[in-house]
Amino acid sequence: IEIRVDDSYEITQKYERYTNILITSFKSGEDHFEIHDFMPRYRKLDGSHHAPPELIRYFKLISGKPSFSVLYDPRLEYAMGKTETFIKKDFIASLTYDVKFDTVFLYTSFDQESIVNSVEVELLQDEYMLMGYNEKLLLPTTERAYLDLQNTKVYWLNWTDLTPTYKKFNDEISRSALTLKLLSYDKTGAVLAAATTSLPETIGEVRNWDYRFCWIRDASMVIKVVSELGHKNVARRYLQFIIDLIPDKAEKLQIMYGINKEKKLTEETLEHLAGYKGSKPVRIGNAAYHQKQNDIYGILMDVIYEQMVKFSIDIENGEDLWAITKGIVWIVSNNWKDADKGIWEFRTEDRHFTFSKVLCWTALDRAIKVAEMLGKQHKIDKWEPIRAEIWQDIYDNAWNDEVGAYTQSYGSKDLDASVLLMESYGCVDAKDERYIKTVNAIGDELSNDGLLYRYKNEDDFGLPS
Repeated sequence: IEIRVDDSYEITQKYERYTNILITSFKSGEDHFEIHDFMPRYRKLDGSHHAPPELIRYFKLISGKPSFSVLYDPRLEYAMGKTETFIKKDFIASLTYDVKFDTVFLYTSFDQESIVNSVEVELLQDEYMLMGYNEKLLLPTTERAYLDLQNTKVYWLNWTDLTPTYKKFNDEISRSALTLKLLSYDKTGAVLAAATTSLPETIGEVRNWDYRFCWIRDASMVIKVVSELGHKNVARRYLQFIIDLIPDKAEKLQIMYGINKEKKLTEETLEHLAGYKGSKPVRIGNAAYHQKQNDIYGILMDVIYEQMVKFSIDIENGEDLWAITKGIVWIVSNNWKDADKGIWEFRTEDRHFTFSKVLCWTALDRAIKVAEMLGKQHKIDKWEPIRAEIWQDIYDNAWNDEVGAYTQSYGSKDLDASVLLMESYGCVDAKDERYIKTVNAIGDELSNDGLLYRYKNEDDFGLPS
């Protein structure tokens, strides 16, 4: 739904503070209006959430008689087939059936013919558009859209109120928490890496991936942060997501899943799409789902330990998590010596990545801590030697005397920002001489204008830019 105004309009955007409601302001002299974009979400009287699959654009008249046109041209199923749009009595319906059948519905208080034909309209009062996946049983109105806006605002304010306030960077922390919440899927507990696909790392290049999936590593990192900010329900739902994924105690986790726990995430390229600013290819699915990445168990085990320490775990879930803990230790104990694809998901040969080894150590370390909490001394006695063996292996093989740092992989001279997390996970002390040298080396080589490159060595697609 693209809003088109003439060049005289000044356009600005912001989020309404402490919410996920996006406000776009259009101003030209006395003519001024705002669009409030949101997906309805609020708690109903019975305690459940109203969260339909729809986007509402609420047009708020501020002053004057602003005018604009609307380009409404949905292309369903990635434009792989023809999408037809029809004006019905109560809504505008768009459908496709070439590849598979799908529909989307647009409800609006504007004249439907004007919307479909991109005829200029004049805003004389508040209006709305509602784009939904389902046909509505109760017809929307401008008043209903306004109430949804206010209820959604209250929901987000209440959610943000649970986040602690900080003397420094409070707005940035709050906005980050709100964004992470948007990436969590209530129905299953999955947490997405991103809501987008095929946005390029660099315009015109090919590192364009579909991130609309739940990576165990990334999601676990998100959950740790969000739970530290006081939002424990997100963490509980995610742990249930993990419990549901592992019917067999010794079953290996995939590195990633679909939001509804899908396991097969076949990667395709859509050659008929030009890509963002000409950055091809456009991908759906992600071939990384069948990769071996040994680090995922350590990050997941870290989250399990944190939740058991910080929040009360009922007996049933506690037993599930203890079973998962024992399964993780069994898997890591039998696989930590193997090479893998690493955190950056290189698509070439497997290597012994330092970060993967550190997280294998972390898996054993957190499992031992959980065993200590539960008084399982026989497990502690069994697991401590494995933890010590992994640590010694890292100490002996990840360090490069010539570089003077822990490097990306065993035998490598390449530096890698992920190695900085050795201290965060407790594998080394912050005052450790080798670690200090590593931090300095990474800062010298990988830092750029306050940020860090992941690495600078050549990967599957050439040198990072």
